[in-house]
Amino acid sequence: MAQGVARVIRECRPDWRIVGADMGNHHGGSHFVDRLLVAPSANDPGYSEWLGAHLEREGVTYCIPINEAEIEKVVALPSPLRVGTHMVSAGSKAVSVAADKVKTARFLASLGIPAPWVAERAEDVPPDAFPCICKPRAGAGSRAVFICTDAEDARFLQARHPGSMFQELLLPDDAEVTVAVFRDRLGATAMLQLQRRLVSGATAWAEVIDDPSVTEQCLRIAEALDLRGAINVQLRRTADGPRVFEINARFSSTALMRHRLGFSDVIWALDDLSGSPVTTSHPRPGQRIARIQDAVILQTAIL
Repeated sequence: MAQGVARVIRECRPDWRIVGADMGNHHGGSHFVDRLLVAPSANDPGYSEWLGAHLEREGVTYCIPINEAEIEKVVALPSPLRVGTHMVSAGSKAVSVAADKVKTARFLASLGIPAPWVAERAEDVPPDAFPCICKPRAGAGSRAVFICTDAEDARFLQARHPGSMFQELLLPDDAEVTVAVFRDRLGATAMLQLQRRLVSGATAWAEVIDDPSVTEQCLRIAEALDLRGAINVQLRRTADGPRVFEINARFSSTALMRHRLGFSDVIWALDDLSGSPVTTSHPRPGQRIARIQDAVILQTAIL
């Protein structure tokens, strides 16, 4: 995710200096930035102080938190950590709703948008609702997601994974759609619908589609969240219509794929925050895109 965002910025703003931060450096992140900092966890009590000091030291103009823990911490700060730094987020309401999948389901219900049922506890899952999904209530992307076959399975998984919840299993499996939704300061909204195939929890292949019922639901979501910036909406196209099962208030792992298709929501968000005019584009339905692998030598070890 972070590497994709960095690559988009590097291609579109080659003269910019990019500083990255992560809890470790045993990965390829340093290849995509000018400097890679080793940071504490966003849940560390000293994270805000660390971030503020480095924003000042590096003279940062745009700060883009990538994962949910970072985003929630940055949005909750009472004031900017550094004057002159734009904190890039989808807004406090979007972050709050997306941070809790049970809260997301209640938000969708309040809009009259059909969504899969959710249950906070194993004992609340109706006996006739199996198989269903057990997943973390917050964050985690596609990790720690399991299919429960019966009540005993549900109780075991919830005991093994505290903080999990239960959700209706939506079918068919091959009808998952990720929708990038961008909304600027004037309320103009653009979106890209990608019907996708997942490999190890990430989009490996996708096709651009244009489903009017998906568009209608995502517009209502963006307006209700008072969105300014980018989110991605996860849904399945079922026999009964689209069913949104998750909202992520961040740039997704398809940021680079979207950019290749001409949907550059990362750059649009930066331009919108600076007050520059934003001209969005709408990729043509039917285009297909795939994620590829690559490898780079970072540094030769001295033996």
